[in-house]
Amino acid sequence: MTPRSREILHEIVEAYIAKGEPVASRSIARRWHDNLSAASIRNTMADLADEGFLSQPHTSAGRVPTEKAFRSYIESLTLRKMAVVEIERLRAEIGSRDTVEARVEHTSRMLVQMTHGVGIAAAIPKASPALDQIELVGLPGGRVLMVVVTQDQQVRNRIVTLDEPLTTEELISIRNYINRNFSGKMLEEIRRELAARLDHAAAAYDALLKKLTVLYSKGLLDLASQPPEVHMEGASNLFAVEQKKRILDLLDRFLEQPAGAIGVQVGLGEVHPSMGQLSLIGVPVALPNGISAVIAVLGPMRMNYGRVMSAVQHVGQAFQTA
Repeated sequence: MTPRSREILHEIVEAYIAKGEPVASRSIARRWHDNLSAASIRNTMADLADEGFLSQPHTSAGRVPTEKAFRSYIESLTLRKMAVVEIERLRAEIGSRDTVEARVEHTSRMLVQMTHGVGIAAAIPKASPALDQIELVGLPGGRVLMVVVTQDQQVRNRIVTLDEPLTTEELISIRNYINRNFSGKMLEEIRRELAARLDHAAAAYDALLKKLTVLYSKGLLDLASQPPEVHMEGASNLFAVEQKKRILDLLDRFLEQPAGAIGVQVGLGEVHPSMGQLSLIGVPVALPNGISAVIAVLGPMRMNYGRVMSAVQHVGQAFQTA
C-alpha cells in the first residue's frame, strides 16, 4: 500500500467511525481540497477493495472498511498520554478498595465512564500456582483438614476422612516433608514428581511415604483452582450474559502478551456470529501476588480506538500499581 492509499484508507475508517454509514468517494475528495479528484479517489478505493480493505454493501453505495482496514488504522495510532495527576487519581481510587474483587468491580465501572463501552476487569489466578506451604490438622472421627497455601496468596481447604487415622506426629512429618521438598514449585510439577516417588518400589518400605500415599489418594495438592474474578459493566447493551464465558476465553489470549502491552481483537465473529461487529481492547497486568489481571473494553467495531486504547492502558497502569 502506498502512503497515499494508506492515508485515504484511514480517512475512510475515521469517516465510517464518525457516521456509521458507507463512505462515498466524493466525501473523501472534499477532504483533500482538490489535491485529488473524485475519480482518483474512486480508483484508489477500488484498489483497496481488491486488496480486502473495503467492502461495498450495495452497488450504488459507498465503501465500508473491513476488519483488515481497522487493523491497519489501529497500527497507525499514537496513544494519548494521560496527565500524571490523573493517573494518580485513578490509582488512589482503585487502591481505596481493600479486596481484589472490589478493585475489579470498580475498575470495570471506571472503564464504562471513560469509554462508554463495556468495561471488563478480570483477575485470573494461575492454573498451576507455586506452593508456599501446606498444613495438616487432625480432626475427630479420623478426619484431616488439608490446607494448601500458594505463593499467589490463594488458600485452599479440604476435609477428608481416612479409614485409618493418622497421628499428630505423622501429620507433622508429612507436612514437613512436603514443605521441605516442594515449597516454591508449581503444583502440577509437584504432583508429577510426588506421583513418581510414590510409584517407586522403595516407597512401599518407607513408612512416611506410605502414610503420604493415603493423603495423596484423597486429593492432597489436587485441589480445584480458584475461579477467575471477572466483572463486566454495561454488558446488557451489547450481548447476553451467557456470552460471559466466551469473553473470558478471549481474555486468556491477552495473557499471552507481555504485561502492559495493549492488544486489540477486531471483529469477534469467530467467538460467536452475534459478536462479529464487536472489538475487544485489552491489556494484561501482572500483580505482585502472582495473579494475572486483564483490563479490557468491549465495544462496536466502529469505536473511537485512540480514546479507548489510551483509557485501557492508563487504567491498567493504575490497577497494577494501586
